[in-house]
Amino acid sequence: MQQRVIPVSELIINDDGTIFHLHLRPEQVADTIILVGDPARVEAIAKRFDKVECRASNREFNTVTGTYKGKRMSVLSTGIGIGNIDICVTELDALANIDFATRTVKEQHRQLTLVRLGTSGALQPDIELGEVVYARTSVGFDTLLNYYAGRNEVCDLEIEKAFVEHTAWSELLHRPYFVDSDAELWEHFKDSVTEGITIAAPGFYAPQGRYVRLQPADKDLNAKIESFRYKGRRITNFEMEGSALAGLARLMGHRATTMCTIIAQRIAKDAKTDYKPFVEQMISMALEKLVTLK
Repeated sequence: MQQRVIPVSELIINDDGTIFHLHLRPEQVADTIILVGDPARVEAIAKRFDKVECRASNREFNTVTGTYKGKRMSVLSTGIGIGNIDICVTELDALANIDFATRTVKEQHRQLTLVRLGTSGALQPDIELGEVVYARTSVGFDTLLNYYAGRNEVCDLEIEKAFVEHTAWSELLHRPYFVDSDAELWEHFKDSVTEGITIAAPGFYAPQGRYVRLQPADKDLNAKIESFRYKGRRITNFEMEGSALAGLARLMGHRATTMCTIIAQRIAKDAKTDYKPFVEQMISMALEKLVTLK
């Protein structure tokens, strides 16, 4: 069977041979990639590298590739939100698995390891500011994965059904999806983190139950989320990107997970604005664990 040639309009390659948004060439991407939201956090990680190999920047997408204790890694800022994760993961996969000369899928699949380091708000009273919560399962309140074939094959439909019933999920909202992070990554990191089920919301305010001037449509939704239990597990925190990362990675055959430092306690109504020391501790832990990851 003849391979599909990907049209120029579907995979845009810049005149300098870089991919459209990330401005990276295939050889500039390591197999291990740390994803962060804040472009400034790229430098907070890259300054720890033994050697910097290359840098690329376009809009909010900043990338540095180098080595840490001899292990080659890339760190990339995605900006905020699910849509940017769709761009980043798709383009990283293309850099790894598309032949740019022929615009066809390579015969040999290259697996990437994608680890997102973010910040988050806790939804359970015992989770403290500064804790690192590992999204063993990500919950998508966004619509992204529903646009891709194979959505149901990578999602946990039983917990999804239980959650929809428990929360009396509004028909005006898109159906949430539950997708697990990579099992090998969980085994590698579990002694250094708090296990969580993490919601990725499509916004910071009403989608996470925040009330400034406009009220959320369901003022009780957060209380329903906090009380949800499934086989002894509970939903732990909110963030804004992890579900798309976990879902796309599973569909594409990559390893991925999200870890977040807790900077807001939603139950106690507390927040830490000077959270950089907490993030630095998470970065240190993640780098040391990634060095020994096979």
